Amino acid sequence: MSSTGERFEKAVAIMERLRAPGGCPWDREQTFDTIKPYTLEETYEVLEAIDNRDWPELAGELGDLLLQVLFYAEMAKEQNTFSIDDVLDRLSTKLIHRHPHVFGEVKADTADEVKRNWEALKVEERKQKAQSEDATAREQKRSVLAGVSSAMPSLMEAHKLSSRAAQTGFDWPKIDGLFEKLQEETDELRKELDKFPAPGPVPQGREVAGSGRSVVPDELQARLEEEVGDLFFVLVNIARYLSVDAESALRKTNRKFKRRFQWMEERLHESGRTPQQASMEELESLWQRAKKQERTASAEERSA
Repeated sequence: MSSTGERFEKAVAIMERLRAPGGCPWDREQTFDTIKPYTLEETYEVLEAIDNRDWPELAGELGDLLLQVLFYAEMAKEQNTFSIDDVLDRLSTKLIHRHPHVFGEVKADTADEVKRNWEALKVEERKQKAQSEDATAREQKRSVLAGVSSAMPSLMEAHKLSSRAAQTGFDWPKIDGLFEKLQEETDELRKELDKFPAPGPVPQGREVAGSGRSVVPDELQARLEEEVGDLFFVLVNIARYLSVDAESALRKTNRKFKRRFQWMEERLHESGRTPQQASMEELESLWQRAKKQERTASAEERSA
């Protein structure tokens, strides 16, 4: 029976074969930039499998995610920048360095102590990296926010930015302050809405395109976008304060909304209608039924 190492070497060899002359035409023409969207897609599919507690599916999705690593490493090897060996070496070195309580003499008996040590080590690593760069680069890297990629999902970026800032003490001492900030940002948004052209904001979806819609000046639209962004940022901070992953929480709410809305659609289709043909009152009634039905099913599952 093959060992884990042999299985890994086989996967690496397959990737090499796919990229080699006479390999797969599609694989051979891919670049770092063309593979990036697949990496993001596979990451979200991993998260979805975890949310669904679909462990067989998760095994397959993790394989797809590992394929992305092998793909990047093989392309890097071809251009003589690094190889999969470098990836593994750096990973092992980092794991050992960041776990001195396991591989060294540092003591950490709780998860909180481990986290504090981990953050301190990362700060030191960033300092050492900055010292190896030229003066201009060092100046840019002095910020504690350096290294937070703006390419990641915005909720995740907000979480990382606020977490880094919190390490310096720039944080709310109590969660009450965050709820006060949420109210402040809500009031600021409502103040901007006072400037909204008549007849004011209307829900989108049912009106005929272009009818009943106010033309919003670009300057006001920009301020509305800014205020809504501020609201999101406060909400992400509330999630961070509660050790809740905002991205995961919103994704689960998206799935919940989808389940309930599709349940409503099914009930309407049974009577030969669509949501567009139902009144708002009927849709709201169906929505409440969907919530009740889902909660009842969940309670039955827990008691089974």
